[in-house]
Amino acid sequence: MKKCKNVVFDLGGVVFARDPRKFEPEFIKFFSYILLPKMPEFWEEYDRGVVTYDQVIDSLAEYNHCDRELAATNLHRSILTQEAIPATEALISDLRSAQYKLYVLSNMSLEFIEFLRKQNVYSYFDGEVVSCEEHIIKPAPEIYHTLTNRYDLDPAETLFIDDRKANVEAAVAEGWQGYHFDARNPKASCEELRAMLLGEAVEH
Repeated sequence: MKKCKNVVFDLGGVVFARDPRKFEPEFIKFFSYILLPKMPEFWEEYDRGVVTYDQVIDSLAEYNHCDRELAATNLHRSILTQEAIPATEALISDLRSAQYKLYVLSNMSLEFIEFLRKQNVYSYFDGEVVSCEEHIIKPAPEIYHTLTNRYDLDPAETLFIDDRKANVEAAVAEGWQGYHFDARNPKASCEELRAMLLGEAVEH
């Protein structure tokens, strides 16, 4: 790969996730839209920061054809059960030790990002651009420009890692390097990234 100084991480599905083994099938199905190629409009607007927590609860209840109390309970639980993905957390720590500059570029709503910022892995990042605070969501070109301008990054020396292909393609279109992360197999993606960025081949 080309010379790279900066590594930019998406959050959901790349750095943080819910461990599906810890949840009943009904809860997983409730949020099944996160696996769709495109998020529902109400969730995009939540990530954009233009609808409130209470409003998104109403939308979740309508989307899932359930009562509002269940939607509120599930949304709250969804926030509190986000965990750092072990393979990614280890990679981030090692990249920091190797003197890479590390950043966040994420479509994320206010309540989620407030929780995630308290997690240990977040302390490794040198900067961030989060959609709910910019009122722009990926893959809009403006959100990529916001990050490079804010931290004076050279796009050609910047690698963007995201589990949504459209977001990676948008970064590449703006002159960045890109890597499509496999959220279903984060360990394999982290091994490949480790080889690319740290020159470490993982033995199997």
